[in-house]
Amino acid sequence: MGAAPYLVGAAAGYLADARLGDPRRGHPVALFGTAAARLERRLWRDHRGAGALHTALAVGAVAGGAALAARAVRRSPVAAGALAAAAAFTVLGGTSLTREARTVGRSLADGDLAGARERLPHLCGRDPSGLDERQVARAVVESVAENTADAVVNALVWGGVAGVPGLLAFRAVNTLDAMVGHRSARYRRFGWAAARLDDVAGWPGARLTALLTVAASGAPARAWRVWRRDGSAHPSPNAGQAEAAFAGALGVRLGGTLRYGERVEHRPVLGAELPPVAVADIERACRLSRRVGALALAATLGVRAVLGGRRRG
Repeated sequence: MGAAPYLVGAAAGYLADARLGDPRRGHPVALFGTAAARLERRLWRDHRGAGALHTALAVGAVAGGAALAARAVRRSPVAAGALAAAAAFTVLGGTSLTREARTVGRSLADGDLAGARERLPHLCGRDPSGLDERQVARAVVESVAENTADAVVNALVWGGVAGVPGLLAFRAVNTLDAMVGHRSARYRRFGWAAARLDDVAGWPGARLTALLTVAASGAPARAWRVWRRDGSAHPSPNAGQAEAAFAGALGVRLGGTLRYGERVEHRPVLGAELPPVAVADIERACRLSRRVGALALAATLGVRAVLGGRRRG
């Protein structure tokens, strides 16, 4: 696929996501999840090798299918652009992310803590039952920061590097990690390959997210300072980059103790000198996420244009 059809198509897909968000039913990512779950039932063994095979087959099928589709339409700029638009719309989740965050924020603003707790699992996997208003707000802001990298920036990065196959393959990797990459008795070994692949694939986008957060911030010096000081303190090699940058950009304290069902994690505090998150910071985080997404689109389309020009040369 040439650079121009991809540039136009990816921009169109981004705008479609901004206007429409994820479809309520029949989302291609959900269909991938169903197929990956069926494959898991056939392949599951409490062994890393079985998990690696599962990851290779699931992600390889998506990447290979996308590559074949891109090759099939490469001689038609219109078809190539349409394919890129459809792929970008499929993988990007920025609008649904901020929509869910704002839903929780409205419940908190209305004094409906029970409603906010009930809605929080749509954003993250932590146990909301014992969270107070500030803790729910903190969970929302952290989820917006982390998923700005995963649901927007990283997909655009891999699209900029590898076109439609890059877009779709990254979303497959990220979805598979959410399905089997977490630490549990069932997935500690089987999910190892999916988790490690997601760490590798998410590395560039997480750091670009942090850089763009600094650029989009109203307090870039503070955002830079907190990111560079605290970004690597997080147990995840990637999530802490975006979260620390968001903490500095918004001027709030993130991190600390989290509960995931029976499991409790005591994570480092990001921006320890800053005040705790308030309900109003949810809307500020959503606006920052949208600015970061727009900058990521511009940056990654620029990369794609340069790479396309080099190939022609």
